[in-house]
Amino acid sequence: MSAASKIVPGLVIVLFLSIGSTAEPAHERGAAAARPPPAHPGEPHPGPRGYDRVSEPKGWNARPATVDTNTYHHNFQAARSFKVGPYRRPAGWVSHHWAYGQILPRGYWAPQYVLSDYWLFALEVPPAGYEWVRDDDDALLVNVSNGEILQVEYGVFG
Repeated sequence: MSAASKIVPGLVIVLFLSIGSTAEPAHERGAAAARPPPAHPGEPHPGPRGYDRVSEPKGWNARPATVDTNTYHHNFQAARSFKVGPYRRPAGWVSHHWAYGQILPRGYWAPQYVLSDYWLFALEVPPAGYEWVRDDDDALLVNVSNGEILQVEYGVFG
């Protein structure tokens, strides 16, 4: 056998393998023709330059001095819900469905649960002596002297 006769079958095999590896399968040929051209690559984003706090609305802390509790006694379903960080209830407590008139244990209205930016969650200005606090998905308007719940907004953080 001559050297040329040994090289030709080897070239045929190499050529066949190289063509076979770059050819598209039959089912992708039609899809490739229907694909839109690639979108422009996104430009690099430098990321945030710091936290710009949302400014408080005018009158955000103009709390009513007197409280007519009967006007507040409601258990509302929130018109909007907000996604914020995870919630961890006070140690030793289990989930509870609160309603106005009930007494919220002190652990639930500790500083880490108080919603000082209540306007960001579409909550009303609390009257003097009351604060909005979070419990799971709900916002509760609580008397900070005795823990009595004045109003509930269910599903604010749902």
